[in-house]
Amino acid sequence: MQQNTLTPCPSSPNCVSSLSEDRKHFIEPLRYTGSLEEARQRLCEILEKTNCARVTLSEADYIRAEFRSRIFRFVDDMEFLFADQENTIHVKSASRIGYSDLGVNRKRVERIRTAFEGRRS
Repeated sequence: MQQNTLTPCPSSPNCVSSLSEDRKHFIEPLRYTGSLEEARQRLCEILEKTNCARVTLSEADYIRAEFRSRIFRFVDDMEFLFADQENTIHVKSASRIGYSDLGVNRKRVERIRTAFEGRRS
């Protein structure tokens, strides 16, 4: 199954996406230098080391992962879409259930961004 976009955010505030046109859901994409393969490898290594994360689909230009909260075991879904011509990784993070996530999805993307950018050479 080849992905060419991210699924859109629902109207609830428990989702962020770099492809959202709505400012309350918008978050900056990840940017990289070097090749798509190097960026993909770096992102996969970060996801592997992230507690409560599990990659559920991994393709050449798309990765989907699940994040499970420690206490209540809620599952959030995260998608990454590589736009190689732009040296960009579009990202979406969303809660499966509930209305508000108290900013958890936005914070998760920013933690991954910090780890991703910290590993640049």
